[in-house]
Amino acid sequence: MKDNHYHLLGRKILASMLVVPAVPFVLLLIIGSYYFITTAQNTTMAKMARIVEDHRQIVDSFLSERESDLQFAADSYDILELIKPETMSQVFENLQKKSAAFTDFGVFNQTGVHVAYHGPYALAGKNYADAPWFRQVLKDGLYISDVFLGYRNIPHFIIAVVKKTGDRTWILRATIDTSIFKNVVEKIRVGKTGEAYILNMEGRFQTQRRSGGDLMSKDPTLETMPPVNLAVESTVRKDAQGETFLYAATWLKNKDWLLVARQEKAEAFKDLNRIAYLVILVILVGGLMIVSLALYVSRRLVGEMEHIDTEKEELGRQLIVAGRLAEIGEMSAGFAHEINNPLQIIRSEQTLIETILEDMKERGDVPPSEDLAQIHDSLDQIKFQVDRAGGITQGILKFARKKESSIREIDLKVFVPEIITLVKRKANVEGIHVAVEIDEGTPLITGDASQLEQVVVNLLNNAIYAIVERHGPSGGELVVSAAPVTDGEVVLSVQDNGGGISPEDMEKIFTPFFTTKPVGKGTGLGLSICYGIVGKMGGHMEVKSETGRGTTFFIRLPKV
Repeated sequence: MKDNHYHLLGRKILASMLVVPAVPFVLLLIIGSYYFITTAQNTTMAKMARIVEDHRQIVDSFLSERESDLQFAADSYDILELIKPETMSQVFENLQKKSAAFTDFGVFNQTGVHVAYHGPYALAGKNYADAPWFRQVLKDGLYISDVFLGYRNIPHFIIAVVKKTGDRTWILRATIDTSIFKNVVEKIRVGKTGEAYILNMEGRFQTQRRSGGDLMSKDPTLETMPPVNLAVESTVRKDAQGETFLYAATWLKNKDWLLVARQEKAEAFKDLNRIAYLVILVILVGGLMIVSLALYVSRRLVGEMEHIDTEKEELGRQLIVAGRLAEIGEMSAGFAHEINNPLQIIRSEQTLIETILEDMKERGDVPPSEDLAQIHDSLDQIKFQVDRAGGITQGILKFARKKESSIREIDLKVFVPEIITLVKRKANVEGIHVAVEIDEGTPLITGDASQLEQVVVNLLNNAIYAIVERHGPSGGELVVSAAPVTDGEVVLSVQDNGGGISPEDMEKIFTPFFTTKPVGKGTGLGLSICYGIVGKMGGHMEVKSETGRGTTFFIRLPKV
């Protein structure tokens, strides 16, 4: 039942120590992670959008420059001069100096006939009156086509401008190499998986993707085209293969083409994922530390509580024993009084017998004899033993008598022998030789005689117990000595040749309720009380011990 109580208490403490730090720890991690992840995602999306915005300007600039190159050629020459083969060759050479993207160059009249051409194909004389691009350029004055096959049957796109001479309209057209244009578009390089491509209004590829996608085929990942404006739209979605990509798209300024850049989400957010792993590691390590600390502290607290409860129970038992000892002490004073009364009667009767014998001897009723001498010897022995018993009872009464604390001068040369008489008989019975060594130059000390007597008697009783435990009924040595020291103190020591005190017990020797004696043999209060008594008298106690050699207690008190 008691173990269950401590087990339940330990679980409650452990639960409290886990919940209290875990709640703010988890909340802090959740809130911090949310804001960090949101910020990191927004930063990554903004970075992709900024790259697309910058690259749109590059692509727009490329198309504008090619348009300007063609317009410059139209403005620089008279149309009749321009359609001459040598002029066409010169103009095309100049165009290619501006950009290698130009693959051919041609001039059309207002009816759609290809009147002059410079390039690798035989296109002169062909009629394009029904071609959508021709009608559109006549309408707008400028035209940039989508990628188409045309007569060549290879993907390409054209740039066409209008030149008017008098009442006639001419069209100058140049073909742009899609591979060179593709290189311009693909200058966007974002990591290993980043790529850029262009879609037309129908969502068809105008440049190829590095990850696949045929020219003029529809982009399978694009469900709906974004609104036509110059804003950059960023999204996260899956492609046809189920891979998640980060997309950023914007419309070109000079052409209804959508510039798209994308990067695998895993790569785009790899730093974020690294931080996420770090956060998970912190959570695991922090959680492990919290759990470990909670387990340690809860077990330590429960252990301390269990130890305190055990000490309380032991204290209760020792207090009962101490109470019994106190009752025995009070009873001993009564016993001493009761024993002292018959001793006085025996003394009186012994004195009366001696008086009668003297009277009888004087009258001659009892002649001197050996029997009379034995009677006198017996009476002397009775007198000696009565005096001895009286001295013991007086010592008990003196020790047990309650006195008010009184600080006065104490002469150890007189004080120590008086105390020795209280324990000398017990020591002799146990076969212990008691020696008293008082230096003649020992000065008077200041203290409470009754309390100091209690201290010394306790030390002597402890010494006798230790000697008997080691030597039995013979071989014991007990030395009580006193001598002055140089620092104005007097040292009173009690030395025995008992079993000594172990090193681990030395630190606890003056702790209340600590005892090395078995249950019922000691309360653990004696030395702690002695330590307190000596401290109140302005002195202090020390102990030196060696296991198997004996123990010496030193009482240092101030001299008068």
